[in-house]
Amino acid sequence: MNNPPRILMVVTSHDRIDEEHATGLWYEEFAVPYRLFRDQGAEVVVASPRGGPAPIDPRSAPEDTSGDEAWPVIQATRPLEEVAQEDFDAIFLPGGHGTMFDFPDNAELIRVIERMNADDKVISGVCHGPAALVHANGPDGRPIVEGHTLTVFTNGEEEAVQLKALMPFLLESRLREAGGKVVAADDWEDHVEVDGNLITGQNPQSSRHAAQTVMEALAS
Repeated sequence: MNNPPRILMVVTSHDRIDEEHATGLWYEEFAVPYRLFRDQGAEVVVASPRGGPAPIDPRSAPEDTSGDEAWPVIQATRPLEEVAQEDFDAIFLPGGHGTMFDFPDNAELIRVIERMNADDKVISGVCHGPAALVHANGPDGRPIVEGHTLTVFTNGEEEAVQLKALMPFLLESRLREAGGKVVAADDWEDHVEVDGNLITGQNPQSSRHAAQTVMEALAS
C-alpha cells in the first residue's frame, strides 16, 4: 500500500447501563490500538454515533492523561454521519459495555460496515465492539458473521464481571445464533481470530494483538 492506510475507529456514545451502573468505552481498547496505528504510520479517524466526547467506563479511566496522545482525541470524536461516506481501508471497533446499547441497531454504522465488507476492507473489533456486527449483512443478505470464525467478550467473562443480567443480550450467544463460529479462550487471555477480512479480539488483553493484526493485514 503506497499511501498510509486510513482506519476508522468507531467508539460508543452510550454512558449508562442503568441508574446504578455507568458505562461507556473501555479506554484501553481504544487507546492502545490508536497509539499503535499512529506509531505505525496509519491515518486514523475517530468517530462515534453522537460525536463529541466519548464516555469512558469509570473502571477503565486512566489516572494520568498527561502526555497521552489518545486522550484529547477521544474528547472530540467526529459524528459518524460526517465520515460515513469517506473511504477507509479498515474499521476498528473498540468495546466497552456501552457498545451493547448503541452499536447493534445503529443504521449508519451498519451501512458503513456492510459497504466496507462488500469492498473486502478489513472489519475488526475487540471485546464488545463486534456488537456492531449483530445486524450487519453481506451482499447476499446473510449475516456477515455467518460461517466465519471470530471471538468476542465471552459469556463467561460477562458473568465474571457480574453484568450478565444487565445486558440487553449476550454477545457471544447472539453471534452464535447469527451463524458465527465463536471461539472462546480462557477468561482474560490474549486471543485474536482472523477469518478473511474479519479480525476480532476477545477482551481488553487482546487490544494490542488485534490492532497489530490489522496493520499486518493492511500491509499484505
